[in-house]
This record gives sequence, C-alpha cells and structure tokens, in this order.
Amino acid sequence: MSQHNDKRPPDTESRRILDRIERETAGAGNTIVTRAKGHFAAEDADATDPIEVWGTRIGRFLGLLVLIAMFIWLLSSIFSKG
Repeated sequence: MSQHNDKRPPDTESRRILDRIERETAGAGNTIVTRAKGHFAAEDADATDPIEVWGTRIGRFLGLLVLIAMFIWLLSSIFSKG
C-alpha cells in the first residue's frame, strides 16, 4: 500500500478533492438556472411538433404569471390587515 502512495505526487489527492469541491459548489447554482431555462424553453416537449412546444412554453409562462400574481395577492392581504 505504501508503494502505491510513493509513486503518486503528494498533492494528487489534495488536488482531486479540491477539484471535486469546485465542481460540486460551482455547478449547483448553474444547474438550477440551466434546469429552469430548459423547463421554460420546453426542451422536454416533442421537438418535431411546434404546436406542442409553443403550447408548453405559453402554459409554463402563464403558470409563472399566476404564481407571481398569487404571491402579490398574499403579500397584499397580509400587509393590508395590519
């Protein structure tokens, strides 16, 4: 076992750990943005059917607008009763 460790440079394990930490931390925010972009671009819809793609995009955008409107309504109802 010690022979195997003697052949590798001493900082190989440290570099591997640091690279893994960098991949995991940098990719987390990027993954969420990438997934949201793909969701609203309807990448999971059938690409050969433009009606389905545009219908999915419009539906998801309207769903987002309804969510924002409900959030505004909730905040206004909470703060107007104060």
